[in-house]
Amino acid sequence: MAEYEATRGMPAESGVVFGVASDVTLMNRWLPHGLWVRGSGPNTVEAGGEVVPGEGEHEGLFRAQRDQLRVEWGGRDHPDYSGWLQVSDADSGTSEVTVHISLLDEPEEETPRERADEVRGMLDESLSRLQDEIGNRLNNSG
Repeated sequence: MAEYEATRGMPAESGVVFGVASDVTLMNRWLPHGLWVRGSGPNTVEAGGEVVPGEGEHEGLFRAQRDQLRVEWGGRDHPDYSGWLQVSDADSGTSEVTVHISLLDEPEEETPRERADEVRGMLDESLSRLQDEIGNRLNNSG
C-alpha cells in the first residue's frame, strides 16, 4: 500500500472551504485535470478520466461530514483506492486543507518514485485549484 498526503493553506475560514470542497457539483473545478466526478445518488459518485484506475466510469462511495469538516471517498468497484480531505481552522479567518490518498495497487509500468511524484503532483495541483476556487468565490462575493 502507498500513502500520499499534501497540505495547503486556504484564504477563507474552514466552513467556506469545506462547503466548496464537499460540493460534488463543484469538484470538477478543482480536481486534477484528467479526472471528473458526478453525483450518482446518496453517498455515491461516479468517477472517470485518464487518471482513474481501469477503463471507463467507476462507482465510488462519498461521505461529507460537516461537523468534522471531513470528506471521505473510496472506490466501490475498485476497493484498492480511498482518500480523505480534512479542513482545519488556521489563523485569522484562514484555514488549511489536507488531502490523503491510499492506493493498494500500484501500476507496474512506473517505478515507486515516479508514481509518488505523479500522485504528489496531482495532489498539489488539486489543492492549488481549490485555493483558486476559494479565492474566486471570495472575490465574487465581496
